[in-house]
Amino acid sequence: MTHRPDVLPHLDIVGHDVYEQGVPFAAYDEFRRDAPVAWVNETEHNGHDGHGFWSLTAHEHVVAVHKDWRTFSSEVGGTEIEELEPDALVARRTMLETDPPRHTKLRQLVNPTFSRLSVETYAAHAHELVAEVIAAAVANGSCDGVYAVARELPIRMITGLLGVPDDDAPQLFHWADQIVYNADPDYSAAISDQVDTDPYRLLPFRSPVSLKVLEYVQRLATARRGADGGDVLTVLTNALVDGAPLTEREQGTFFLLLLIAGNETTRHSLSHGLLAFAEHPDQLHRLRQHPELLDTAVEEVLRWTSPQLHFRRTATIDTEVGGITIAAGEKLVTWYMAANFDPAVFPDPYVFDIARTPNRHVTFGGGGPHLCLGQWMARLEVRAFLEALMARVERVELDGEPRRVRSNFINGLKALPLTLVPR
Repeated sequence: MTHRPDVLPHLDIVGHDVYEQGVPFAAYDEFRRDAPVAWVNETEHNGHDGHGFWSLTAHEHVVAVHKDWRTFSSEVGGTEIEELEPDALVARRTMLETDPPRHTKLRQLVNPTFSRLSVETYAAHAHELVAEVIAAAVANGSCDGVYAVARELPIRMITGLLGVPDDDAPQLFHWADQIVYNADPDYSAAISDQVDTDPYRLLPFRSPVSLKVLEYVQRLATARRGADGGDVLTVLTNALVDGAPLTEREQGTFFLLLLIAGNETTRHSLSHGLLAFAEHPDQLHRLRQHPELLDTAVEEVLRWTSPQLHFRRTATIDTEVGGITIAAGEKLVTWYMAANFDPAVFPDPYVFDIARTPNRHVTFGGGGPHLCLGQWMARLEVRAFLEALMARVERVELDGEPRRVRSNFINGLKALPLTLVPR
């Protein structure tokens, strides 16, 4: 691969430390304006041992790349910025790191569980859960919005879908946090950019904690083999793809993917949503006065919060994006957050507007076969959350500074001190 200098060397949109301080919106804006397809060297900013990548910050380019899976592959190279050796790519592969037709066959295993029609059957349960969670937070006065509200709902919603006993959920999601927040010392002992994690390079997110989840999955899978059931674990245990069962590692990584994706996206939509309403109290009042705006409010919360910061693709042939030549084998990193604040698509993008329409955000991906499997569950949970806020909360008040997760992958809050003032 060609080594070349950074296009905008004074800007850093890669370093974990950057995101711990806040999303680098000003840098995204400068990239989008001056070099929407720009070369970035990881080693210049974050100590990654990589060749560099093409950074895509414009909405049109993010969408174009995600729709064209033949030219821009998830399977060739994976979806993380990290460059994986062939054995690591195989060992860590999930459904995300496959292209059709394999991707389609894997996705079909769990599509029925997460379809819009299936998810709607959980609506009453979601409303009941979120009402309970909000009522408890209101009664307590001051609370941590992440742990008291945002973390509770998705965990309690997805546990049954995954086929996990309720008693196991706290430990399981604690492990998930340690795995996905692998650059934050508050969660991980093997900090991805600060210690030697090569001993764990075959494990998801280079996290030794992944082993605990993989072992847990196999313990449960042993009891589910040959059983009937629509939960994810039972389905994966008994599935055949092209006439062959999934390997133990495939079962484990698939389960881990859904464990993380089904929790993280919604959790951070809710926590950043609480922060948005604290910082824009007029919008909660507006929603209460105009409940017909609920659907557009859901989409604006999803745009504004953008829990997934980026995904990577790899060019399979020599091609072009935005008039820039991309060589076969080169990485492209699509910045969802930057795309969701592109003024060419979202007028006044830094205005939190619950009536915004149209709202073509890429929070669930830019389209194509990898569009987020859990999008309907996330929308259901955000909607239930907004309805509970409207009914029970007069205003959201911050009681201190929010604390962000140290991660260039997840737009996460790890503490949100606030008070939910009752109506």
